[in-house]
Amino acid sequence: MANNIAIKGLAAALKGGHVICSVVDYPDLLTNAAYLEKQGFELTYLSADSEARIDLAELKAAIRPDTVLFMTTIVNHVVGTIQPIREIYEILSGVDHKIYFHADAGQAYGKMPLSMKDLGIDTMSISAHKIHGPQGIGALYVRKGTKLGQVIHGVKRVDNLQTGGLSIALIAGFAKAVELTFGDFDKNLAQLRELSDYLYARLKEKISDIELNGAPGMGRAPHNVNISIDYIEGEAITMMLDMHGITVATGSACASQGLKANYVLMAIGKNHVQSHGSMKFTLSRYTTKEDLDFTVDTLAKITEELRSRSPLYNALKNQEK
Repeated sequence: MANNIAIKGLAAALKGGHVICSVVDYPDLLTNAAYLEKQGFELTYLSADSEARIDLAELKAAIRPDTVLFMTTIVNHVVGTIQPIREIYEILSGVDHKIYFHADAGQAYGKMPLSMKDLGIDTMSISAHKIHGPQGIGALYVRKGTKLGQVIHGVKRVDNLQTGGLSIALIAGFAKAVELTFGDFDKNLAQLRELSDYLYARLKEKISDIELNGAPGMGRAPHNVNISIDYIEGEAITMMLDMHGITVATGSACASQGLKANYVLMAIGKNHVQSHGSMKFTLSRYTTKEDLDFTVDTLAKITEELRSRSPLYNALKNQEK
């Protein structure tokens, strides 16, 4: 909802022009981009490199005198890569006219430092459930002086941008989640980074022929590890892990209907086999190393079982002998 209020609200206030986003953005942004095109805006979709990071030179070249809005996903929802937000802001603020900056921070809020003053973001959306808050509520940051047109109409009780009644219980739950997340923020981030590094090391140790998707190390959010496992299909792994009480995502959890190759993985140069064999692990401060050991050991057994049934895997291994 926050993305819709911000993007459609900015569009209503701007009444036309040129908008820039990227081919690896979150579906909320891409569907709103398609809506803007139908409303007469011109759209430019930036490409991404092999780590899902947008090309800053391409962004700079795409800016036109009528460019009014740039929007991005701070942390990629599939592979966890962090976009260079500070550098993006420097490019946007370096032109001779105002370009509004909208950011989806669903995967970034609570997972990395975010300074609105330093990053120059005009509007930013966040979700409560991404930090262990209740589902069905989020928040929209609007920089002072940023004008949004009204896109939801009804009885004004708190704010004219979000009309109707608001759930005090959801708001209270969200506030408590924020308190717990930021009460010891640096410790929480260090814990997540340690866990994700440990998980990836264990995966490489126990399973052959895997590849990390997205940026390595500090270039990715600390809670996301996305890998492709060669010679097997991600849907099969997901179902077999679920039988052991382990839940992971294959491809994008927000576009998992059907068996289409994930659009982010395809955009960064992965093939259909790598896309279908991809798995996303997301960790939290409640995850333990014992949880990760159990997950990796179980996944290793499942991988071995599925590969033993794969004619392609067996043929390749026979060639190596």
